[in-house]
Amino acid sequence: MNFNYYLFLFVFIFISQSSFAQQEISGVVTDKKEQPIAGANIYLKGTYDGAISDENGHFNFTSEETGTQTLIISFLTFESKEISGEINSFKNLQIRLNEKFDALGAVMINAGNFEAGSTSEASVLKPLDIVTTAGSVGNIIAALETLPGTQSVGEDGRLFVRGGDATETQTFVNGLRVSQPYNASVQNVPSRGRFSPYLFKGMSFSTGGYSAEYGNALSSILVMDTQDEAEEDNTELSFMSLGLGIGKTKNWEKSSITLNASYTNLGPYQSLIDQNITFDKAFQSIAGEVVYRNQLKNGLLKVYTAYDYTSFNVNQPKDGTRRQVNLKNNNFYLNSSYDHSLGNKWHLFSGISYGNSQNDINLDTEAIDDIENSFHLKAKLSKKFTDKIKLNFGAEYFNTDFDQSYFSEDGNYNPNYTSGLFSVFSEADVYFTQNLAAKVGVRATQDALAEEIFASPRISLAYKLDENQQISTAFGSFKQQASQEYLKFNQNLFQQKATHYILNYQYSKGSKTLRAEAYFKEYRDLLTYTGKEITYNSNFSNSGSGYAKGIDIFWRDEHFKNLDYWISYSFIDSERRYRNYPTQVTPNFVANHNLSIVSKYWIQSLRSQAGFTYNFNSGRPYNDPNTSNFMAAKTKSYHSLNFNWAYLVSKQQILYVSISNVLGTENIFGYEYSDYPNASGRYAATAVRPLADRFFFVGFFWTISDNKNRNQLDQL
Repeated sequence: MNFNYYLFLFVFIFISQSSFAQQEISGVVTDKKEQPIAGANIYLKGTYDGAISDENGHFNFTSEETGTQTLIISFLTFESKEISGEINSFKNLQIRLNEKFDALGAVMINAGNFEAGSTSEASVLKPLDIVTTAGSVGNIIAALETLPGTQSVGEDGRLFVRGGDATETQTFVNGLRVSQPYNASVQNVPSRGRFSPYLFKGMSFSTGGYSAEYGNALSSILVMDTQDEAEEDNTELSFMSLGLGIGKTKNWEKSSITLNASYTNLGPYQSLIDQNITFDKAFQSIAGEVVYRNQLKNGLLKVYTAYDYTSFNVNQPKDGTRRQVNLKNNNFYLNSSYDHSLGNKWHLFSGISYGNSQNDINLDTEAIDDIENSFHLKAKLSKKFTDKIKLNFGAEYFNTDFDQSYFSEDGNYNPNYTSGLFSVFSEADVYFTQNLAAKVGVRATQDALAEEIFASPRISLAYKLDENQQISTAFGSFKQQASQEYLKFNQNLFQQKATHYILNYQYSKGSKTLRAEAYFKEYRDLLTYTGKEITYNSNFSNSGSGYAKGIDIFWRDEHFKNLDYWISYSFIDSERRYRNYPTQVTPNFVANHNLSIVSKYWIQSLRSQAGFTYNFNSGRPYNDPNTSNFMAAKTKSYHSLNFNWAYLVSKQQILYVSISNVLGTENIFGYEYSDYPNASGRYAATAVRPLADRFFFVGFFWTISDNKNRNQLDQL
């Protein structure tokens, strides 16, 4: 054999062996709907062997690799996939890729929840909206009453939500409870939220179906978060028709402090403007707030504290005469929280809040002194396992100590109680796909006073119909301890119960937002008592019940130049038997129809922002003892057109004017009747009206800072 023969044989064997070692790899790549994916990259891990899928999703290539291999399939907007096995099994593969999860474009779980702030994708309000709404005059509660699901109860001033009275809403600052969120007041004199809105970066207002992290509220929660960082060193001065205010912010490298103080006196104002209620001593208040922030190596410490002193003396009609009511209140609130990163996507939140409220009330010959101390301790761990799964769990303890001294000609009493609630909670956010998500949680509570333990499950689901639309639903069980007016006389009362069912639709595109929400609430074990008023000898029980159902609609449109407006409408049908109601009826704070139209317009040529708010409520029920039917009468409808104007005198100086109820509509909230009939056998009635038919406010606000463009427009 010559050399050419051996060379031919070697080449033949080499080519044969090479052809024999080559393995064919083939298949098709589709999405979960079995639509082909063109352009997907398919290759063997650790090699250069691979291919790109064609327009029909097919791919085919060969490799000399042998044994166990890993095949990788990837595409830009889909999650990568790996398949391990013998290479000779990689033939005619059917590969299905899942869409890559995008948190920003994912469905939002928002049934029953309104967000106000720049940090949430679910926001329907901006921080500026809370304080520039005409008629709110910087009152957070008044601004929230322009949202659907709320009831405007002008003689009270607190939040009434979806058929629930004001005691059924709890307020939290930085996740910790505020036991006394409103200024002290008396019957038919409306209270006001205690907090300055500019200290908060955002708010979450739930009208139902809220998170398992929160409890002890039958209807609603309001969660407010203070600013994580102060902006810059500045001084803010306020000169108002009702008083004076000053604010100061100081920054250091990793910490900052903001102080705010105000003095309010309605005396000069009430001497000029006719009032529907007679004040012997006008409302006066001295208030201050402090927020301290410290950015530590792996966490953020925030301390918030507030104090206010309130006093006034009012004359109220009573059985054809006048009853003098004199109130003095001292209120202190401290809130400290620490958020710490533990690494590996674990976070620890811990905090404590303390509230102290002291009332000194004189009612003609009666005197009432009370003091309430409340604590809230909380610890929470959270872990983001993946972009699709997040878990929260924690524990908290509420303690309230109340002591009252009551002096009258009929005798002296000392009602008091101490209560403790211990709760644990766990909740998971799970995104099954980009378009389908769930929030599932449970809350368990031990009520030491009522000696009962119970669990409250919560679940919310949301599905994204397309880029602009989604539907969501929520179910939850909610329980609440008896309020102070009951517990001070009887500590053997069970927790009240409510079950929420919510269905929500939301459309959001560009600057337009539409929300429509239907709900049903069932109440059980509501508190009842005998007698005209709650007293030490009333008979108490948990025999009450009721329901609330309705539809809430919210529309906001900002696409017109310089114009921003929103419209809220609510229809509610609610009945309950509670308190001293002899039968199940619509309570006196519920109006079946509620409408708010809010508009704001920036006038560039005048360097001004003008705002209008129109509020309408249909008539509310009240009980006329001159008729045989309980709660059968109704007030006339409520109408109020409010106006405000903010004028930039300079970039740091603002002149602000606000007029509530511009048209001077004589609104009536209800009627109070004498305890005894007159000579003709009828009970005399007195209309319950606003403090005044109109309310005027004028203020000048001046900001002093290195940034000459900074002003207080976001605080008005």
